[in-house]
Amino acid sequence: MQKALEKLRRVRLFTKLFLVMTVSIVAVCLLTSLITIRMSERLFAETFSITNGKVLKQINTSLDSFNDSIVNAVTFAAQSGTVKTYLTGGELDSVSMSKVFYRMSEQMDRLASNLGAFDVAVTITGINGRSYSTDRSYWPVTGEELAADPLTARTAANPGRILYQYDTRQGEGGPEHFIIASKALVDRTSGLHYGTLYIAIREREFKQFYENFTSVGNDVLVLDRSGMIVSANRPELIGTAAPELLDDAEAIAQKRLDYRSGTVLGKERIILSNNLPSYNFYLVNLIDRQHTARQIINVKSVAFTCMVIILFAMLAVFVMSRRLTGSLTRLVRQMSTIAKKDFSNYITVSGGFEVRELGKAFNYMLDELNDYIRRLLETQKERRNAELAALQRQINPHFLYNTLASIKMLVQKGSKSAAAETINALISLLQNTISNVSETITIGQELENMKNYVFINHVRYGDRIKVNYFVSPDCLLYEVPKLIIQPFIENAFFHAFNEKNEGTIYILISKNDGSLVCEVVDNGDGMELTDGADALPNPKSSRQLFTGIGIQNVDNRIKLLYGEPYGVHISSAKGEGTKIRIVLPLLAGADESNEAAK
Repeated sequence: MQKALEKLRRVRLFTKLFLVMTVSIVAVCLLTSLITIRMSERLFAETFSITNGKVLKQINTSLDSFNDSIVNAVTFAAQSGTVKTYLTGGELDSVSMSKVFYRMSEQMDRLASNLGAFDVAVTITGINGRSYSTDRSYWPVTGEELAADPLTARTAANPGRILYQYDTRQGEGGPEHFIIASKALVDRTSGLHYGTLYIAIREREFKQFYENFTSVGNDVLVLDRSGMIVSANRPELIGTAAPELLDDAEAIAQKRLDYRSGTVLGKERIILSNNLPSYNFYLVNLIDRQHTARQIINVKSVAFTCMVIILFAMLAVFVMSRRLTGSLTRLVRQMSTIAKKDFSNYITVSGGFEVRELGKAFNYMLDELNDYIRRLLETQKERRNAELAALQRQINPHFLYNTLASIKMLVQKGSKSAAAETINALISLLQNTISNVSETITIGQELENMKNYVFINHVRYGDRIKVNYFVSPDCLLYEVPKLIIQPFIENAFFHAFNEKNEGTIYILISKNDGSLVCEVVDNGDGMELTDGADALPNPKSSRQLFTGIGIQNVDNRIKLLYGEPYGVHISSAKGEGTKIRIVLPLLAGADESNEAAK
């Protein structure tokens, strides 16, 4: 996770901006499209429920008309004495029976006239075992079968009303589905149940009441109170149980809802329902939400439109982001090209308002930084001059005491010329260190100071330590920081020959690869450089030293003045001596500059 975040932090501003804008545009388009589709579906459901509610009312009107015809037929049969006589009479001879049957036929024809607009079959049975049917082939059932059928039992249990029931019979082409309207015929006076009237209509005829209002994704079903589908525009559903759908129909009726949404028959559907109290059925309308929505909303067109919008928006974002971040990228690139410690590389001010302001601010910062560095360098230079002046004035008094004591002894011994030379050497050394406040002196002047210092040491301690000078003539006019070599000669005098009684110090000055190289080499005791290649011990006592300038400070002083390439490098080995290598820049003195000008 951290690696992914680290990679994300290193991504360019343009890429981040473009990705954020692209994701935002895609998200907005997708969300807008989804919300629009959902709102359209909801609006469609509400509108479609109103429209189909009116359709259900039309179907309900047609079914009520059919029920009215059934009621008229039942009423005629219940009031007919001929029918009652036929169903209750005893055994008759053939002539009488023919007359009764003829009159019964006339009555049944008149009864059927009430149902003339519908393709139905009327069957009637009596307690005497007689039965009559207008068309035995339409509803193939005998009187004996009806007597034992649950249809008859349920009808007898409800003598005061017309029952509509589902029935199925095996026909030549397969099962035949019927809806049977049945009514018990009861004598009003005695209450005797003397017969049963059955009016059968094929389910395929019954569905004509609503089939014209159905289509793909728009189904109509008729449920009885047990949840069985007794009629449907989809034949495979007829005769199947749908208890969940019955619950929805009852909920719509009880709560007086316009519609409900739910999963029916494996699909998300809108459910509309009308109660048919005359039939004791529910008329249910199922609308496939997804299929119907596809007919209204062209998802492909919406998706294509969204893609086109996204592509154009991404193109616009790409161009705008490129323009906005391009100038900023160039500014960053120019900033990154500024070399370390080089604050003179000003950037070009261009681009938009914000980028121009950044460029101006950056250039102003460089101005302020350069001014600060200039003032800091001047302050450091003044501080170095003050420190050098202070050090020059801190001539070790013990050095003076011992030197004057040595001169006194020379005078007492009568060595006046040696005493005079010593006094001249001391005067010259003091003049060049105390009186001359310049920070740099020429190699020639530094060489003279070294010779005077060595001469005084020879007077004080003898000449057991020899000093040889090898100075290239073309280096005499180059300038070096004052007292830059003297501390190392001093260190060699007092530390290089503690074990050896005598030795030699070599001072070599020359040019090498554009630098001034000053070397102080001795063949004394040497040492082990355990603290690093450039470490020299500071003397524990400074009573015999000329100044307070420590050899450890020389390297820091050179690096501060001229930079990292220059400084002091030390090499030494036990018993073999020590070599001090001082590398300085070639600084032309005033005399050499004049000669070069000539």
